[in-house]
Amino acid sequence: MRQKSRSGAPPGRPAYSPPMSFDVAAEAYDRFMGRYSRLLSPQMADLAGVAAGQRVVDVGCGPGALTAELVARVGAGHVAAVDPSAPFVDAARERNPGVDVRLASAEELPFPDAAFDAAIAQLVVHFMADPVGGQGPLGLFWDAAHSMDPGVADESRLAGAREGHLKSLFEAAGLRDIESTVVIADLQLASFDEWWEPFTGGVGPAGAYVAGLSPDRQVALRERCRAALPSGAFTLTARAWAARGVVPRR
Repeated sequence: MRQKSRSGAPPGRPAYSPPMSFDVAAEAYDRFMGRYSRLLSPQMADLAGVAAGQRVVDVGCGPGALTAELVARVGAGHVAAVDPSAPFVDAARERNPGVDVRLASAEELPFPDAAFDAAIAQLVVHFMADPVGGQGPLGLFWDAAHSMDPGVADESRLAGAREGHLKSLFEAAGLRDIESTVVIADLQLASFDEWWEPFTGGVGPAGAYVAGLSPDRQVALRERCRAALPSGAFTLTARAWAARGVVPRR
């Protein structure tokens, strides 16, 4: 494995370890973060220099948005993917026939060293237990949550979720030729409800936060978010930190 590429959400507020759940239906994730993943995938593959003839692994593949982009570039037989969520693994296998999709965590990849030319982890690093071994997609949501509850625990201090941290993680992992950048996704939305509904599916820290609110508080949060967004159709621009580095040859 020569090259790694990862992305994480940009910065926000106080440190904490949020509850998170990805043991949900693939369709719920598609509506929540998948809509960003599909837009970011070509940029991440470009950043990692993915090209025909390479073998590539998608680390934390979810239901397979980035996996599909990799298949389009190098072919299913040259792509592997892992995720710790069984529903996501099932979905990724169904959506990407011929790809070696396995149930595994990023910290314990079930592959030998030097098996791949590139390893990509998209919107994953900040959920890793061991990542070394406010304009993000959810920034507006957490801003509204903070306006109601200044002490609410958000995702801003998770691994890779602040400027420069992915580079620091890569350095600590011993990678070289590290480059960091920002990737941008413009999400077209027909209405506020299309933006809000995925937050009610219980996906990730934001979904867990909404699920833990009383019905009245959920309505209050929803309306604060509504007030911060245009009426009718709108475009939401999301930014994510990204970095790439090369594994030193032994």
